[in-house]
Amino acid sequence: QVQLVESGGGLVQTGGSLRLSCAASGRTFSNYAMGWFRQAPGKEREFVAAISARALLSRYPGSVKGRFTISRDNAKNTVYLQMNSMKPEDTAVYYCAARTDTALSDLRYEYDYWGQGTQVTVSS
Repeated sequence: QVQLVESGGGLVQTGGSLRLSCAASGRTFSNYAMGWFRQAPGKEREFVAAISARALLSRYPGSVKGRFTISRDNAKNTVYLQMNSMKPEDTAVYYCAARTDTALSDLRYEYDYWGQGTQVTVSS
């Protein structure tokens, strides 16, 4: 069993930056690919970023590519999401997810564990 706890959400102005963190329990964090998803009110949960277990590969959708960066520190059992040049459409609850596979994925159903989410609000 893996428990994920997100932190770092909050209110930011358009063009600003935030850094989300996700701390994972367990001894096998370095064997898990990790991802970030977000869900805005009335919308489906969507893929934001993913990173492979050894951090060799990462993936982003076009909506955040060039603005967001996912990284991980396996020694600290933590994955990060650095968000720059933020826009009002980035407003959502952001979720961290773990996949019991070393390969990354951008598919929600391929993730096995989820955090409780952290609210990010971008004011215009």
